[in-house]
Amino acid sequence: MFGDRVGYIGAAALVVCAGLSGAPAAAREVVAFHEGVMPGSVVIRTAERRLYLVNGDGTAIRYPVAVGKPGKQWTGATKIDGKFVEPAWSPPREVKRDNPRLPSVIAGGSPHNPMGSAAMTLSGGEYAIHGTNRPNSIGTYASYGCIRMFNQDVVDLYDRVSVGTQVYVVR
Repeated sequence: MFGDRVGYIGAAALVVCAGLSGAPAAAREVVAFHEGVMPGSVVIRTAERRLYLVNGDGTAIRYPVAVGKPGKQWTGATKIDGKFVEPAWSPPREVKRDNPRLPSVIAGGSPHNPMGSAAMTLSGGEYAIHGTNRPNSIGTYASYGCIRMFNQDVVDLYDRVSVGTQVYVVR
């Protein structure tokens, strides 16, 4: 299922995704995809609240996701720079400011840990693609900039990508 890497994710590694409720999103599926990016790349379309893993045969696996809430969204190209199973989490300064009652660290595997089953950190910032302990947020604008997935989907993606995988975040 996973590699054997278990880690700790702190303030410099990523930002928590705070929840807004919404209707459950559809399950992952294989869809036609012709964006002209390299096979194995990840494309996140924030307006759609979908993540695409490009297969290279004119298709991609499409996953429902939660994305940054208004004012917290970002776009650009980056790469996966770390992969972690059930990481511990420490709220970044902005999150702690907005939620001062949060503990300094939430243990990996805790039902209160917002990272869920796995996390893939993204280079150049405090963001990650990760699971969630709030599945009802998938399909919404819910986070501080992270890309949030159903736990079963983040496990599936985790097993399909590697450190160095190209990630494009577009509107």
